[in-house]
Amino acid sequence: MFQAVWVSSSGSWALREPHCHCDGKQTAWTCRLVRTIVQRPRLRHDSKGTGKARMLKKIQICLCFFFVSGLLYEISLLSGCFFSYEPVPKHLLTPEQVLNLGKSIIFLETTERLEPPPLVSCSVESAARIYQDRPIILFMKGLTNDRVLDMNSSYTAFSLLSSMKNVFIFPLQMENIFQETPLLRWYQQVVPEQEKNWVHVSSDASRLALIWKYGGIYMDTDVISIKPIPEESFLAAQKSKFSSNGIFGFPAHHKFVWDCMENFVLKYNGNIWGNQGPFLMTRMLKAICNLTDFKGTEDHSCQNISFLNPQRFYPIPYPAWRRYYKVWDKSPDFNHSYALHLWNFMNRNRKCVVAGSNTLAEKLYQTYCPTTYRDLIQRAEPRDFTGSEDA
Repeated sequence: MFQAVWVSSSGSWALREPHCHCDGKQTAWTCRLVRTIVQRPRLRHDSKGTGKARMLKKIQICLCFFFVSGLLYEISLLSGCFFSYEPVPKHLLTPEQVLNLGKSIIFLETTERLEPPPLVSCSVESAARIYQDRPIILFMKGLTNDRVLDMNSSYTAFSLLSSMKNVFIFPLQMENIFQETPLLRWYQQVVPEQEKNWVHVSSDASRLALIWKYGGIYMDTDVISIKPIPEESFLAAQKSKFSSNGIFGFPAHHKFVWDCMENFVLKYNGNIWGNQGPFLMTRMLKAICNLTDFKGTEDHSCQNISFLNPQRFYPIPYPAWRRYYKVWDKSPDFNHSYALHLWNFMNRNRKCVVAGSNTLAEKLYQTYCPTTYRDLIQRAEPRDFTGSEDA
């Protein structure tokens, strides 16, 4: 947003913040240049004040020089007032700076690995293509501030994703994420080595804290985006009266997310898979809404939260997950879906996409993540990608 700072002859200051417009569109959140306008005070004609006037003029010239230099520098970093990421300035941004832009699409990798498997790459790439005007962020636990990887990395998928203009990859630093949330005390007391489902539990906690603090949409890394989600505050029904936590979205500081974090701690039981995930979302939704069965493709709504039909993300339910890796006589059109959850937790990497297999999954890769398909499926050598277990 441009800021106009006016200096009056009396020395008083007034700050104005007019909206920034580019091509007739308001893009205040992308235009962060600071324009300073100094209104030269009127001076009375006084021979005694000639020296002061000259000095003031020199000061104004110097100030203008610095302001113009700063402005030109900012312009050199930005290609315009549109949402734009260039490779060099992108790497200078911190997670907070990107998250504060708002409406991020967030992915989490809570294992230690640094090489995203093809399905993770496809999930991130498809989101980057569908949501081109929004930041796509992949947080990786195995990445540290001391270990910098970029588009020149030897990891093919890492290099592929880093080259996309709206994709950001940051270290997952849980203690920082949990600051100022009910989850911090829990995190400081829990012993990860003694937790049966720590990869999942830590992911469940991290996604809640990130969405609470910054807002946006969380997606599991086995979700392929096929069209934009039109809702801002939503949960995804896995089936009637049961919510998943693999995809959800809320604005920052939404009360429902805060209540979920409190219940996460209050009802914590790491030995029960999903107790802090889909079961948490379901019990919190049932506490405020009277859930009923879905009778068609309609969505439900309660307390300004949209409870989206299972067809939106789970047109193929988890007992039938193998259908994604089979050849169909006629591929489904998924007209009622925004994204597709491929149930990698059920798969556990036993089945993968093979070039030329003509399976439904291969066709999804070809359509929604073509770069991943080209670089990681068609050109890749067989690799062991075990360890990714998104629900």
